[in-house]
Formats: sequence, C-alpha cells, structure tokens
Amino acid sequence: MIRSYYSFPFLVVFFVFSCNEPATDQLVDYLKSSAAIEGSESYLASPYVAAGDRVYIVGHQDGTFPDLGWHVQNEMGGIWDHPIKLMDGYTLSIGIDGEAAECLPPAETFVNFPIGNQHTYPLVSGLLIDRFQIVPDGVEGVVIEYQIENNTDQAKDVVLQFGSMIDLRPVWLAERQKILDGKDIFYYDMEQQLIHAKDSLNPWFLTISSDFPIKHVTAGIGCQPHAGNGIDAMMTQEFSIDAGSIQPVRYFVAGSYQSSAEATTTNQLLKSSYGNLISAKTRRYEQLQQRNTLVTDDDGINQMYEWVRYNTDWLMRDVPEVGRGLSAGIPDYPWWFGTDNGYAIEGMLAYGMLEEAVSTIDLITRLSDDANDNSGQIMHEASTNGVVFNPGNLNTTPKFIHAMWQTYRWVGSDSLLIDYWPIAQRGVEWIEHQDKDGNGYPDGPGMMEIDGLHTEMIDVIAYLEQGYRAAAYLAYAVGETVMADIYLRKSALLIKKINSEWWVEDFQSFADFRSDHKQAVELIEAAIVRSDTINKPWSVEELQSTLLEIKGNPTKETSGYVVHHNWVVNTPMETGSADSEKALLALGTAQKYHNRFGMFVTGIDRDEAQEQATQWKAFSYVGAVMTLPTGVQAIAAANYGQVDLAYAYLKNLENSFSYALPGSMYEVSPDFGMIAQAWNAYAVAVPVVMHFFGIQPDAANKTVRVKLNLPSQWETASLERVRIGENQLTIRFELIGGKRNVTLIQTVADWKIMFDAQVNQIQTSEDGLINSPEGIFVLTGNRQEITY
Repeated sequence: MIRSYYSFPFLVVFFVFSCNEPATDQLVDYLKSSAAIEGSESYLASPYVAAGDRVYIVGHQDGTFPDLGWHVQNEMGGIWDHPIKLMDGYTLSIGIDGEAAECLPPAETFVNFPIGNQHTYPLVSGLLIDRFQIVPDGVEGVVIEYQIENNTDQAKDVVLQFGSMIDLRPVWLAERQKILDGKDIFYYDMEQQLIHAKDSLNPWFLTISSDFPIKHVTAGIGCQPHAGNGIDAMMTQEFSIDAGSIQPVRYFVAGSYQSSAEATTTNQLLKSSYGNLISAKTRRYEQLQQRNTLVTDDDGINQMYEWVRYNTDWLMRDVPEVGRGLSAGIPDYPWWFGTDNGYAIEGMLAYGMLEEAVSTIDLITRLSDDANDNSGQIMHEASTNGVVFNPGNLNTTPKFIHAMWQTYRWVGSDSLLIDYWPIAQRGVEWIEHQDKDGNGYPDGPGMMEIDGLHTEMIDVIAYLEQGYRAAAYLAYAVGETVMADIYLRKSALLIKKINSEWWVEDFQSFADFRSDHKQAVELIEAAIVRSDTINKPWSVEELQSTLLEIKGNPTKETSGYVVHHNWVVNTPMETGSADSEKALLALGTAQKYHNRFGMFVTGIDRDEAQEQATQWKAFSYVGAVMTLPTGVQAIAAANYGQVDLAYAYLKNLENSFSYALPGSMYEVSPDFGMIAQAWNAYAVAVPVVMHFFGIQPDAANKTVRVKLNLPSQWETASLERVRIGENQLTIRFELIGGKRNVTLIQTVADWKIMFDAQVNQIQTSEDGLINSPEGIFVLTGNRQEITY
C-alpha cells in the first residue's frame, strides 16, 4: 500500500486501472415510487437538505455548495457528521470526446423526496445529467449518484472529475473544549481506490470512494472556492457511453470523529450494501407515513401534514457519545434546544413518533442536569458536542414539564413516570425561586428576545400555570396527592391572576409584560425607536399615545402593559388559562397582527403594504411572520371552540409550505431562517390530532377520550392508526344527510374509548340506540360504528 499525504498546494497523482464492474442498483429506483415535490425555478439558489440521523447534506437546489450560514460563519452547509463537519460539498466536471473537463453548470430543476433529492442539469453536448443523494440511517456516510444519459445517436467518450471539497472542522462551541481546527490533509490508497483525509490536529477522518474505476486523484482547486482549512481532492474517471444508454456513477463518503478504521469500514459498508441500507430507510419511511395518517377533503392540508412529519424526522440527530434527540433547525440550529422541544415533543407525539419523543426528553434532561447541577432548570440550547450555551430561559422549564406529562399520557410507561416526576418537582421549585419580589410571578426572559425585555413575561406565567397542572397530574400518577393538590391550587390562583392582573381592557389583550413604571417607560421608548427605524408610523403613533398616558399616571406598583403586541400575549389561550369571554376578545384582537402567512412575531412590526403584496419581499427576523406563533394561534382558537378560525391559521401555514424548499416549511414564513424547523410539528400536527380529532390519551390506564371538533369544510376525514401506547386507534368521519357517521377501530380490544358526541343519543352498529346524559359514550372492542 502506498501512502502519501496531500497538503495543498502540492499536487501528487496516482494512477490505477481496475476491471471491477460498477454496481447496477440505481438510486432513482428507490425514489421513483416515493412522494415527490418539484421546486420552483426562482428558488434554485436556495438551500435543500438530505438527512439521515447521523449525517446530513446541505447545499443549494441548483446543485452548488456555496458557503452559507451564520452560526459558524459560512460553514453551516456541506456534509455534517456531528460533532464535526466532513466536507463543504462536492462538484462534478465533465469532458466529452477529448475536450477538457469543465464544471457542470447549475442544475435547472430540483425534486425533493422524503429520503433524498434529485438535481437535473442542462444538456452538456447531448448528455443529460441527473444527480441524486440519499443519506442512510445509522451510518456516518452518504451515497451520491450521477446518472449520465447519452441522448445523441453516437457513442461518447467521457472524462469525469469528482471534486471533494474536504473540510474537517468542529461544531459550534468547540473552543470551549479547547478544540482547534487544523489544516486538512489527504492521501490516496491505490489498492483500495480510497481517498483518506484527516484533520492535522484532531482525530477526524474522511474516506471517499466510487463504484466506478478511478484513473487518478489529485489535489487541486475544484469548481467552487470555499472557506475553512480544507483541501480539494479531485477524482478522475474515464469511460465510453453508447448512444441512447445511461451510465450511473456512484460516490461514497464516510466519516468518523474517532478513527480512520471506522471511516474505512463505513465506506466499505456503503459501497457493498448501499441498496440494503436505502431499502431499510425506505421501509422506515413507509412505516412513518402509515401511522397517524391524515386523510381529509383538503389535499393541501393532507400534504403539508404528511411532509412536516418527514421534516421532523430529518431533524433527528444521533451523536452516540452525547445522545439522540430532535434538533431545532437546519442549517443554523442543527443542535438541541429545550425551548424548541418543549413544543416539538408534542408534535412528535401527535405524529406517532413516540420513541423519538422519549429519547429527546432523555437527552435534554441529561444535558440540563449536567449544566445546571440538577437544579431542575431545563437548558435552552446545547451544541452537538454537549456544550450548553444558554442554561435556560424561564419559559423553557414549565413548558418542558408539560411536554413530559404529555409524553407520559401518550406512552404510558411506568418507567417514564418514575423518571419524569422528580425532574418536574425540581423544575417547579427552580422556577418558583426566580420570583424576586414574591408576587407569584418569576422575573426573567421568556420567548421574546428583545433587549431589556426581561421582566415579568406573560408566556412565562401562562406556561408556569400549565406546568403546575402537568406537575400535579404527574404527582397524582405517582401517588403524591398532597403535592398534586398544592400544584393545582397554585394553578388555580395563577388562572385567576392571569385573568385579572394581566388583562388590559383598553387593548382587548393580555399584557406583553408586567413591570414598574420606570421600566415600562424605558421599554416603550425603546419600542418607539424600533418602530420608527423600521418605518411603522401606526405603531409609533400608538406607542407615543401609550407613553403619554402612563407618564401622566405614574404609579409605584407593577402593572401589565401592551407594548409590542408580541405573539406571546396569546399563550393564555394556548394553555387554556384565559376565561372564555376574554379569550374570544383576545382572539379577535390577534387577527390584527397576521397576514396570509400567519402571525407576526412582534405585532408592532406589522406592515400593511406587505400584507397586501402578491409577491413576497425579502425580509429578516424584524417584521417576521413565524410558524410557531401561527400554530399557537391555531391551538388557542381551537381551545375556545373557534375551530374554523384554527383551520384558517393552518391554511396560512399552508401558504408557506413548499414556498421555497419543496416539501418543507421555513422557520420564518415563507422563506427566511431555517429551511426545516422542529416546532413546525407542533404548529401542524397538534391542532389536527389533539384538537380537530380531539384525542386525549391516557395510555397508562388504557383509556382514550375522543371529542371531534372538525372544520366545517370537512365532510369526510380520517386519522388512521394513531399510536397510543401499545394500541393504535383509527377515527373515520363522514357527514351523510346531515348526520355524522363515525367509525372507531383499535388494535387492542380491551382499551376503553370514551367518545364525546356532545349529544345524548347515539346509534351504534351493534346495540341500537344508546342514551348518555353526559354525551359521553364508552366503547370497547376492536371496532364500533356510531351515528348521531
């Protein structure tokens, strides 16, 4: 074996000739029967992702790999094997009939599939070139395939040059571990036809091979410059392609942050068994699609619901040395958040991703305990190397307690209850200690990241009330009835105070925050500057009026203020703690702060011209409409019987679906921020599963309550094979002649289904007419048809 390390700019060439025949399985064969969505030409120069749970690829839909991202500046694209990056991307040059190889032009079409992607390039001398990439599960590698089709009537001699943009580097916050990024080097193993690369300062390794004979490998400058300490390895291959024939050429990229042997073994596995690995991924996605499946009259909602499930799966990050859990977003937040998962875990449960929810909670709580000395505080953000950046905002802990309670309801495992109860108890104690003035309201930052807005926040209080209820239910489940009663009393007191001390009648809204007079003046003056800077004259006028009023009525007491019209003012409706009268008024007020894509994050950023636009204009986080606030608003509306309004918010979300990345929904609507975002599962699946179909599980007691509250537009709707513990429940609805026909099917016959028909008579398929004064009908057995 000959080894020689390459360190750019030196060029060394090794020649090898092989009689090995390339494999015949084509990646397109695994994709052609799958769901697929084609992208738009106007967004070809924007990101896509191909993801497995260990490795993912981020590039542009036109097939290029420009430097992108800001969290690690210009380094968030390419191929990542957390906690390291492997490559900035890859390119292909092609020479035909003796011509020098030239870089492929940008792709002209992009098609997204649940498990991979396809790029189609413009014709090159009569050759049609498609590129496919699929990332298998459970391995640190990717499979890339170029299909070259000769559309001419003559054979063509072809030279390919595959450019590997090697860039082995650490993830965000590595500097806290005293890890530095070294220069990358590589050598070519002629015997194995395998490129080996290594970071010169760290045990990070990369291997690259092909199933087609390699003529030689050089170090050089590829088709795209790229940032970092990387080096390009240029792999050259030659062949002849007959008229009318197709030649696939595959490349296998494998990495390891531990050893060269691991990277080599993974590469060999990919090369020999990529068909089996991809088949396994395909089967898993089929199973994913076949549970908690939505079928309604609305094809657009059906498709969005299905693909957001796939988006969620793309975000699962498995770093065995740290843990397995749902990351927040790609490309700039591919690590773990307690805050985001406080929402997203409920979405995973609604999608039937029970194991993923459990492993995510396990990871977040372990990272939190390590960072916060077992205080009960749930951390906000941690990198995939295990380093916690933010130990946690105040809203994070109570929201996460609620997510744990929901997980126990859906899974029903005693072991989860034993694990979750002490975490919840410590979490409640921790947040109560953040109440600096003893008025029952913890002081500190919530969801809104606005300078200076770290006082008493409405979302913190609403989620604390929700957290008290969740902790109480966990306490009852473990037999701690005294603690449960204490928590419920605290919940009831907060509900009373939210509806009295936080309600601002003049604005028909709950307050953004509570503070003393001096701090309120400072925050309003800052908001005026913000509004004036972004040219929102209506907001400046309103804020100046508010400022004049409170300056004229100084008080020493803390009071509630409506200043930013932040989406968090709707959290009392999201949690159900608002009384009905105030909730309906606040839901009406909230409609002033949305457009066709959903809810503005900060209401004072509302732009009337933007709301009327037919062509969306570029914008940033200032003036943002986000999927999470829109989902929160849908849940809030559904909580108070406004199901058609909730449905309208889902239709707002649909306007963002596939807008930029086909099959995905951006963090900021419709085309800014993360291209896939964890909390979108909360925004889409929770309103559908837990509110429209009204599923309230109690898996531990083998009981499920169902209360349908479907949008009036749906005459038929079904939710198939909903996973609840060991059971699966199917609900099918059909409106026939003014009567509702519902079929309930479960796989485990001894569970009790409590169907709330909201009427006191119901016709069943077996027992004739049944009466129930409460409108609750208890059904057992595997199948029951009811009409009412």
